[in-house]
Amino acid sequence: MTATVSAEVSPAPAGRRSAPLARVLLAEFRWVLRRPRNLLALLMLAGLPVLIGVGIALTGGPGSGGGPGLLSSVAGNGLVLPVASILLAQSMLLPLVVAMVAADAIAGEASHGTLRGLLIAPLGRVRLVGVKSAGVLLMVLLSVLVLAVSGLLTGLIIVGGDGLVTLSGTTLSLGAALGRIALAVLWCAAQMAAIGAVALALSSLTEHPLVVMAGTMAALIVFGVLGTVPSLEWLRPLLITTDWSAVIDVLRDPIFTDTLSTGLLRAGCYLVIGLSATVLRMVTRDA
Repeated sequence: MTATVSAEVSPAPAGRRSAPLARVLLAEFRWVLRRPRNLLALLMLAGLPVLIGVGIALTGGPGSGGGPGLLSSVAGNGLVLPVASILLAQSMLLPLVVAMVAADAIAGEASHGTLRGLLIAPLGRVRLVGVKSAGVLLMVLLSVLVLAVSGLLTGLIIVGGDGLVTLSGTTLSLGAALGRIALAVLWCAAQMAAIGAVALALSSLTEHPLVVMAGTMAALIVFGVLGTVPSLEWLRPLLITTDWSAVIDVLRDPIFTDTLSTGLLRAGCYLVIGLSATVLRMVTRDA
């Protein structure tokens, strides 16, 4: 964290037992949103749906029906593009962005020597974890929202479409389609928040942000590989990546809620484990 932010959580005046939480949260949010690489990551995510939409418009076009899987339904059906972009980004780009922010939150502070000041500030270590988690969550929400909004605008402008043609063959109005997209955003944000919690726990164990990013991405790759091995079918319920493809169920009519609910429950477990490990590490960490 910069010197400005560190100053805002420096020891409070006499008579004040803890730093104002609202001011600390505001300082954390400003720090997250001012980092050039975070802004660059948001720009990269905003450009992904544009590239997909332009590629489909140039190579497929309305009514083409060509292309694999969900992407084939984007042609002439632009409201599918936000969900398709989320599905593609959540396998690599979104976790990478989340891991980067979580790595900067604690390991980055430690590497720059500013974590010591935060640990001795009148904030409380559990509240400090809460503030850092809020910063990661802010970036999670912004990342998924930017991806969805860019996909929505790109789909309507470049691809077109009067309504959302679901994977079940029915057509939804614009309002209902926006509700489906919002559901996809919230579901994906929950998955990425779980990744952020685990990455935050790794961040509390090291002073090297690159180790956090590499460890998080390596774990996701291993999970993905393990999930494809037939003999390890019993392990799939334990892997956070198991139901990530379920986000496309929001495009069915009616919505398939089983895998979506299971994915949320699994993400919630990882979220609790990650935050608990972070709190345990921070309350026992030397200043």
